[in-house]
Amino acid sequence: MKLLVDRKWKKATYTIGRLYVNDEYFCNTLEDKDRGLKQTDPLDYIKTRKVYQETAIPTGTYVVAMNVTSPKYSASAWYWKLCQGKVPRLLNVPGWEGVLIHTGNDPLQTAGCLLVGKNTKVGQVLESKATFQKLYKKMKAAYDKGEEITIEIV
Repeated sequence: MKLLVDRKWKKATYTIGRLYVNDEYFCNTLEDKDRGLKQTDPLDYIKTRKVYQETAIPTGTYVVAMNVTSPKYSASAWYWKLCQGKVPRLLNVPGWEGVLIHTGNDPLQTAGCLLVGKNTKVGQVLESKATFQKLYKKMKAAYDKGEEITIEIV
């Protein structure tokens, strides 16, 4: 399965994008401020530009793991019921640890992760839980079939 985040609106404190699943539009995304970082940038450079929990994921392509339990989200009854706290996790993001795809509505809830929903309010994504459920089910089905899941951020 191939996910693609096409960043469209880069603002002072947040970034809104469009998420495609296997080349079909699926939903909007919300991230922190895009500081122009790339996966191929030297780690020292990334560390000098990154602001903790206020910086969008470096552009590039990452493998997504579906089998890692999140300490934070495994404590949530909603996430436990849906996925036993195993929230999609981007692997090997330079300068980051624990980059997840999860629910949330505004930039304060991103913490360096990727939120999914509908961008029907400026600077936010709404209907995030319903959107995440649909996306998670698609991703889990691919994972259960043995497909590699990747996400490209441009």
